[in-house]
Amino acid sequence: MEQKMVVLSNVKFEKSPDVYKVVDALNRTLKEKDLMFGLALDDEEPNKMVFTIYRT
Repeated sequence: MEQKMVVLSNVKFEKSPDVYKVVDALNRTLKEKDLMFGLALDDEEPNKMVFTIYRT
């Protein structure tokens, strides 16, 4: 069975070394609510990160 993820929101912000801890806590806490959170470096601006919220 294929699981479809829908992007609910994207936010771009300055790179921060500890923000992954927040994303991890959100994923652990809210997975039962069918939410998933992603964090990536921005391809176009290396000093920025992109935070994405998905509904699974």
